[in-house]
Amino acid sequence: MGRPRTFDTDQAVIAAAALFAAQGYEGTSVDDLVTATGVHRGSLYKVFGSKRGLHLAALRSHLDHEIHPTTAAIATLSDPAQALTAAVASYDNGPAAGLLLLAAAERAPHDPEVAALVAEGIEALEDALRPSHGDAAPQLASTVLGTRLRLRAQPTTPKEH
Repeated sequence: MGRPRTFDTDQAVIAAAALFAAQGYEGTSVDDLVTATGVHRGSLYKVFGSKRGLHLAALRSHLDHEIHPTTAAIATLSDPAQALTAAVASYDNGPAAGLLLLAAAERAPHDPEVAALVAEGIEALEDALRPSHGDAAPQLASTVLGTRLRLRAQPTTPKEH
């Protein structure tokens, strides 16, 4: 009989999601994950199977705890201006899109499971905007996500003159 798990799986996934959101999949090493989660390498592999397995768990958690609650709140807004303002605030200034966009750009083209999770997140935003914007919802969702991606691409250090 193996030893009982000594770490909180959900907390490890949340810590990994934050790290993947900050550094991307390729920019995050297993050593980085060990440090961020406080979980030994062997335990991470035993529970998640691989770095990819942990990434998938982090993305699933991100959808369940960030994207879906955010989009559910947006969907309750019938006023188009309020719904769009809420979407922009949630995605441009909030944590909702960070990991989703990185996964879309970095992993989805090469990993069908990541692509399916990314599609779920994008469709959730489109569905949330549909009650207030009708057929324009997909285009507005693309605008919101594109703006977030553009903001993400800006340097974080002051420009030197």
